Amino acid sequence: MQITPIPHPLSATIRVPGSKSLTSRALLIASLANGTTRLTNALFSDDSLYFARALQTLGFGVHLDEANHEMTVTGLGGKIPATQAELFIGNAGTAARFLSAFLTLGNGEYILDGEPRMRERPIGDLVDSLTQLGAIIQPITQLHASRERSRRDATRNTICPPIKIIVNGLPGGKTQIAGDISSQFLSALLMVAPYAQNPIEVTLSTELNSKPYVDMTIAIMRDFGVEIERNAYQSFRIPITNYASRITYAIESDASAASYFFAAPAICGGTVRVENISRKSVQGDIAFLDVLKQMGCQVTEGENFIEVTGTEALAGADVDMRDIPDTAQTLAAIAPFASSPTRIRGIASARVKETDRVHATCAELARLGIRVEEHKDGMTINPVETMRPASIQTYNDHRMAMSFSLIGLRVEGITIENPSCVSKTFPNYFEVLKQLS
Repeated sequence: MQITPIPHPLSATIRVPGSKSLTSRALLIASLANGTTRLTNALFSDDSLYFARALQTLGFGVHLDEANHEMTVTGLGGKIPATQAELFIGNAGTAARFLSAFLTLGNGEYILDGEPRMRERPIGDLVDSLTQLGAIIQPITQLHASRERSRRDATRNTICPPIKIIVNGLPGGKTQIAGDISSQFLSALLMVAPYAQNPIEVTLSTELNSKPYVDMTIAIMRDFGVEIERNAYQSFRIPITNYASRITYAIESDASAASYFFAAPAICGGTVRVENISRKSVQGDIAFLDVLKQMGCQVTEGENFIEVTGTEALAGADVDMRDIPDTAQTLAAIAPFASSPTRIRGIASARVKETDRVHATCAELARLGIRVEEHKDGMTINPVETMRPASIQTYNDHRMAMSFSLIGLRVEGITIENPSCVSKTFPNYFEVLKQLS
């Protein structure tokens, strides 16, 4: 897909779809609650549909109304109807992690599998923690990519899907879990813990990455009536209790998706307003606005919108993005237009996402003629006066496609290969992008 540059400052108002992170958490919790919950402004994308259809396969009543962006879920008080199921979740990492924990509450045997890339994405730390709580989880086959193994400590558990889960409920007790690969491991444990047979206590064995996502998990658990005890981000105690269903539960617009439209005026100048989102969001990626401020952009906040205005003197930045790694590629797309180098730190965990995002981002920036240095935990991107036309490889990663399309708003000759990969989280992304012109 050829991206058409916009030769004038931006002046646009747009909306982005519902949050992937909140939709996934609400689907899981609504399935555990006793009763029916209607999720409004829910995200309809590859990832959320894999999750919803997995729940349907397990016997839950999940009604999908895409025209109205609504999902209606009838929960069964912690019970899973199916005693046997094979679930295919594509490359939906969130679904893989949340379902791995969710299925331990069942009674029977379940198989969880996905696309080839999903079979390279480790979930061993979560499997270890669930095993400590009494679950039996077996890797069906070891299909680890050697490049992934070589980048990780050889002593770490690198189990990947497909896995078999053999359970008769989750006994519970005390467990440890690593938080330096994905905070979703901890979030998965926290959400299913109220339905274990005994209270669960979780202790972190490493530093926790992406802390705002755990805060989001705790907030949505609270919305459905469950409070947990915590000691900062070191330990958590979850009582045996029940979620309360909600008549309706509104999903916030996706802050990660909004980041591309917050970034556009930093590249093109002018102003873009994103509606149906505010700084009160529970999503950590809303903090990307602080990065834009640091670079010189102006941010205006309303009750139900955020506006970003670009600057003629865009400054480089040195940013630790371990808490907002999904916006690192967005920053990488802005960085070449700054007046000084930009250093992105703290995103080593991005190497086990949909692709090795650190390496892939550096490779595609270099393809454009940008001087970039790859580091273990990130990259340094140098400013450039002119870029060469290029066909950008996306590695079947939606965030590669969306972030590099921003460069094409200002630079001639930018083509995005496999643009349909954005269906993973933002199916109509390129239609919304055209609204900027």
